[in-house]
Amino acid sequence: MLTALLGVLIGLVLAFTGAGGGILSVPVLVFGLQLSVQQAAPIGLAAVFAASLLGAVLGWRDGIVRYRAAALMGTAGMLMAPVGFFLAQILPNQPLTVAFALVMLYAAWRTLSQAGAAAATRAQAPCVVSAVDQRLTWTRPCARVLTGTGMGAGLLSGLLGVGGGFVIVPALTRYTDLTVRSVQATSLAVMALVSLSGVASAAWHGALDWGIVRPFAAGAVVALLAGRLVASKLPPQHLQQAFAWFSVAVALLMLARVAGLVSA
Repeated sequence: MLTALLGVLIGLVLAFTGAGGGILSVPVLVFGLQLSVQQAAPIGLAAVFAASLLGAVLGWRDGIVRYRAAALMGTAGMLMAPVGFFLAQILPNQPLTVAFALVMLYAAWRTLSQAGAAAATRAQAPCVVSAVDQRLTWTRPCARVLTGTGMGAGLLSGLLGVGGGFVIVPALTRYTDLTVRSVQATSLAVMALVSLSGVASAAWHGALDWGIVRPFAAGAVVALLAGRLVASKLPPQHLQQAFAWFSVAVALLMLARVAGLVSA
């Protein structure tokens, strides 16, 4: 029951922000179930895969997923995820925990700092929607930005067990002129592809504890379905800022644990 409830928290974050579920799943499992980062990462990634896949399918049904952009970023991410997973298996737990906390702080800073600058940067975005057919206009700068974003998300996915949404959502917000709902739905589609690669690598190496994965993923999926009904009625910027501050608190708690100031 505790494992399923922890999964519910991840599903709600994914529903409200289109990101953040993966970056929160590892500390939730570390503190809630007393797992190491290496143990928690593939389990969290499996839950993110299940929930983001469902969210992507629902977004596809609503016609708000930019599937070409998602396919490009997802393919780049799938190629890099196994590299990250390999690195995660050879790195000690404490440095990996510190790295995870620093990534959380960086993601929170990006979310908070871009809140006021989003409108200005969107006007100069390299990836814009055509007024003729309502599709993204593909250019080399656009392709480079999306490919690099996918590669970064994939590497972090395998290394830290995150879906990469905290990288994808700010990038799509800054470098495209897509609506907030389209950014979130496209991010979930990319996360599903990237997570699939990471989960497959973890399963191949026997790093998944299915007794934890099943209830954790089920809780995330159910919560995502329920959260979508509420998320559409709440200001997305406020939700993302609230999650950013929560991430800061969790990251500081993880650093305090590494320093011995907080017991496991």
